[in-house]
Amino acid sequence: MGGPIVIDGKGLGDVIDEELKTWVGGVVGGGGRAPGLSVVLVGNDPASEVYVRNKVRRTKAVGMESKEYRLPDTTTQEELLGLLDDLNGDPGVDGILVQLPLPEGMDSEVVINAIDPAKDVDGFHLLNVGMLGTGTGVPLLPCTPNGCMVMLKRTLASLGRKLEGSRAVVVGRSNIVGKPMFNLLLREGATVTVAHSKTKDIESLCREADILVAAVGRPEMVRGDWVKEGAVVIDVGINRIEAEGGKTRLVGDVHYEEAYAKAAAVTPVPGGVGPMTIGMLLVNTVRSYAGREGVECRLSFL
Repeated sequence: MGGPIVIDGKGLGDVIDEELKTWVGGVVGGGGRAPGLSVVLVGNDPASEVYVRNKVRRTKAVGMESKEYRLPDTTTQEELLGLLDDLNGDPGVDGILVQLPLPEGMDSEVVINAIDPAKDVDGFHLLNVGMLGTGTGVPLLPCTPNGCMVMLKRTLASLGRKLEGSRAVVVGRSNIVGKPMFNLLLREGATVTVAHSKTKDIESLCREADILVAAVGRPEMVRGDWVKEGAVVIDVGINRIEAEGGKTRLVGDVHYEEAYAKAAAVTPVPGGVGPMTIGMLLVNTVRSYAGREGVECRLSFL
């Protein structure tokens, strides 16, 4: 008998990119314009530089237009809001992404909610958040939780299981991952509990989960004895810790080796959730384009 499924986010991300490339090529080949994504980076945060570079690279690789706006950390909030107003009104821009975190002194909530909700490809605007939470309308979904859902559905299907009726536990209650993950799982008919730093006996709660999603930002917090035998484990965390020889290595919020011994399927770090986040960003841009241009957009992995 083989071991658990290692959920290959990079491989699935490549499949998504290829399907998007085919779709965009068909639109452009039919005389339409290419979907356009605008990425705004304020300041010079090294991690943000890497994220933006990867986003731009994948956007261009699928045939979409990508524009970068790199603003110095001396930029005022009013100047940033002025740029967003221009991008909101630009018919060639389908998606707008403001890379977080913003420099000190800027109000990220004000900035995010200044983006046209129909172009809010991060899915952070209060209108998109509200539609997801109430189950109304067709919101643009937050990229990381939506990527987790795509992986979950495909993995459960391969195991002959369904999300509906499953017991799910989400460890972490952030607005970016934990809360939208709760809503997405609930929408699919799972029974969902959100655990966090104040949850009593969190270990026992996790042991009840058919689906365990860790998004708490603490290296290897979730140990093997927290994992139910045969559970599907999605590790959203990415943490850099010290390794032998003064080097560092990346680990998730789950102790991978211990979880691997118990789970039916588990995501690695790196190579799990991360590549799916950018994939869902591109999907949101295409969805925004399709809605604004009145063209059909059917993607097999959604």
